Amino acid sequence: MMKPMKPTATLLISCPDQKGIIARLSNFVFQHGGNIVDSDHHTDFSVDRFLGRIEWEMDGFALSKAELPAALAEVADPMGLTEARPWQLHFSDELPRVSIWCSRQDHCLLDLLWRHRAGELRAEIPLILSNHKDLEPIAVHFGIPFQHIPLAAGTKAAGEARSLALLAEHRVELVVLAKYMQVLSDDFLRVFPRVMNIHHSFLPAFAGAQPYHQAHARGVKVIGAMAHYVTPELDAGPIIEQEITRVSHRDTVDDLIRKGKDLERMVLARAVRLHLQHRVLTYGNRTVVFE
Repeated sequence: MMKPMKPTATLLISCPDQKGIIARLSNFVFQHGGNIVDSDHHTDFSVDRFLGRIEWEMDGFALSKAELPAALAEVADPMGLTEARPWQLHFSDELPRVSIWCSRQDHCLLDLLWRHRAGELRAEIPLILSNHKDLEPIAVHFGIPFQHIPLAAGTKAAGEARSLALLAEHRVELVVLAKYMQVLSDDFLRVFPRVMNIHHSFLPAFAGAQPYHQAHARGVKVIGAMAHYVTPELDAGPIIEQEITRVSHRDTVDDLIRKGKDLERMVLARAVRLHLQHRVLTYGNRTVVFE
């Protein structure tokens, strides 16, 4: 039987590259009695950027969770030079709160909820939101509150305002678009930028309606799926995870759609898991993923 993991703290840091970063951070953990259980880092020399992740056990650590941020700031803040605070601190015993947004397609929603029930995704899911009522029975089955906010012409601003109020009410930290099929406005993203999306990875080819029909007509040999963070530029945010599979002339449009859904389920689940484990750092329009 696997031993339960002890509570840990995870530090993510993104700052200008400089000598001694790893030594300073490792020494900080050591001086306060911490045991490092995972450490990884990367330097992007093209932009002179250091990106790192250190995770250590809190059992026996000399600083409490309340004391840790101030003590860490003395070590880590100077590394950011003129930047705002260049680091993030997370604790494994504090579960992130995630809202899943969907439309009429159920494959990604069901997969995430099954994985959550199985304990694969360590998070709280206080809210499922949709612009249609079709998937409400799924939310009821899993015992999660469901909110229907229709989006008709001229009502988008009001709908997004209501959505933002619900996110604040439920203290949501991440929105996962599980085939939500709607474009979020710039105003929404300015207020709540922590959004993840999943879609086929034909883009920029075969954009618009019926991408699998277009791909089949073109005779593609590879299809894929992509999960990324959402930015104001449509479908152009930092990529978290991707996967592909080969197809052949024997595959029908329905075969492509079925295989595409399989990829979307798998890729979105991986991306959500990596985010929840605090293994993703963004810089510019790119990510470093510490797997």
